[in-house]
Amino acid sequence: MSLPPGFLDELRARVPISRVIGRKVVWDQRKSNQARGDWWSPCPFHQEKTASFHCDDQKGFYYCFGCHAKGDALTFLREADGMEFMEAVKHLAAEAGMTMPEQDPRERQRSDRRSQLLEVTEAACRWFRLQLQTGAAAEARDYLARRGLDQAAQDRFEIGFAPGNRNALIQALREKGYDEARIIEAGVAAKPDDGGAAYSRFRDRIIFPIRDGRDRCIGFGGRAMDPNARAKYLNSPENPLFDKGRNLYNIGPARAAVAKGQPLVVAEGYMDVIALALAGFEGAVAPLGTAVTEDQLRLMWRISPEPVIALDGDIAGQRAAQRLVDLALPLTGPGQALRFVLLPAGQDPDDLIKSAGQGAMAALLDQARPLVDLLWTRETEGQSFDSPERKAALDRRLQEAIAKIPDELTRRHYTDEIRRKRRDLFSGDWKRGTQHDQRKPGKGGRGMDRRGSGRVPASFTPLPTVPLDGPNATGTFLEGACLLICALRTELLATIETRLERLLPQDSDRAALLHDLLTGTDSDAGRRALETLRADAHLGLTPSLIESQEAENVLAILSNLFDRLEAQRAAGAELARAEAEIQGEVDEGLTWRMQQITRARHRAERPDMEDTGDLNEDRDALSAQLEQFLSGQIWRKPPRR
Repeated sequence: MSLPPGFLDELRARVPISRVIGRKVVWDQRKSNQARGDWWSPCPFHQEKTASFHCDDQKGFYYCFGCHAKGDALTFLREADGMEFMEAVKHLAAEAGMTMPEQDPRERQRSDRRSQLLEVTEAACRWFRLQLQTGAAAEARDYLARRGLDQAAQDRFEIGFAPGNRNALIQALREKGYDEARIIEAGVAAKPDDGGAAYSRFRDRIIFPIRDGRDRCIGFGGRAMDPNARAKYLNSPENPLFDKGRNLYNIGPARAAVAKGQPLVVAEGYMDVIALALAGFEGAVAPLGTAVTEDQLRLMWRISPEPVIALDGDIAGQRAAQRLVDLALPLTGPGQALRFVLLPAGQDPDDLIKSAGQGAMAALLDQARPLVDLLWTRETEGQSFDSPERKAALDRRLQEAIAKIPDELTRRHYTDEIRRKRRDLFSGDWKRGTQHDQRKPGKGGRGMDRRGSGRVPASFTPLPTVPLDGPNATGTFLEGACLLICALRTELLATIETRLERLLPQDSDRAALLHDLLTGTDSDAGRRALETLRADAHLGLTPSLIESQEAENVLAILSNLFDRLEAQRAAGAELARAEAEIQGEVDEGLTWRMQQITRARHRAERPDMEDTGDLNEDRDALSAQLEQFLSGQIWRKPPRR
């Protein structure tokens, strides 16, 4: 449907965005300025306690400084309530008292058609509910009682029954005025290919109505009472109402529960969801008879940034989890994560809750494992890595999997975690600190923080700083200084290894030296790189100077070197993103990111300076600082005395 020019602008102007968002959040009255239309609250899109979500009535936009969600009132309705665009427009128009433009005939026809089908499914839902109370449903009622579903639970989930009669539902709907073509199109009846009489699709089955996020009955799932039935579960077919790959069972109540702080738990089937909800885990949903799809993943992430996938512990459940790993990796990133719970073999959530209680299920959910653990388990479980070729094959598979992740920062953290797991697996190969140098960190028995403080102690002989030979030279010299110091003080490698792994040198010889340091090996290329760094007069680092320093001082220097290098790289990546975004309207999110990266760079360069956080007072100075950083004006070598 096309909208006339200016309609959306008028719509946004009439309804303050704070009124739309205020139904979902609690404003922080101390931080907000109501008179100026400046509002702050905890973000409704991710779990947090601080008020980092900003809403501006004058601009008509919101922005979260935590998860970077942003948009206008229409965007919020689509993301928070799962509305389609035109549904959000109609909702906002009704609130503003504006009349929607006339629909074109085709759009009106499609809308009328969906409305007619929804009437059919709602009538069928009521009919199924009535049939559960008849004599023909005695066995179904006994089954539900054995599963612990009393009358209140049956009413809550609108559970019904489809009798074995082929024509009973069709006849009942016809009597209410619905024609056969609409009954078939709604998915509750089917027509044989040979042109015979239509028949009810669901027969002798317990019926679970499926509702969308707006509480409309869009289809049904039916569990067979006959153990010999060809399909234990049968869903409505694809039709204008029902797209099983784009919906989730129990999505409406689950969204409301997650908004109140409960986790979003993704189970395998209808009975799993009902069992979880009755046990207090009301944020439970399930896919509709298929493996989780990309659209369903995105729908989950609109509800919660970190859904918990709870799968049966049998082989089928494990396979489903592994398939989901491949599906999720190209989509994962900040605010779009998954955690996994594998139940004990042979048990579903209902079995576990009945046998061990609600606490056992809660404990499993608390111990849910991240996606990276499932990836590692898939690639290593039950395998032997007793040869370089097998280890190389493992590395290749993991690298290819991680390369699918689109977000650079997330890829980096996955790489760090996989490397830690790899070192644990091949711990016998980790010989550093024993073969090369037996000196202990912290001479004189002084302790040391494993991560390094990042601040240089007052009592140490300063190392010469690095000169500048061009816009990209700083990173090259910083990288070389890090590698040389680590090579000369190998007893410190275990402490600084995590940051060392992230160097990723472009020069092949330096990359070989890094590999030698991390694996305790010795290669020709690595030796060549070390000799080059030893002889580099620009670095001003001599073995005697480095080795004369106490371990605590060297660690502080290394930490500062890494801080500077990582700040430079982060600034480069962020400024590249900013350059792409700057073509549009500069919003407060972009300004905030620029401020943060400049502050990070200043903290790295001058760890002794106090961080006042007051960068907003002088935007010109901020721009000059960023320009200076990009041009590489860092680490000027002091004059020799």
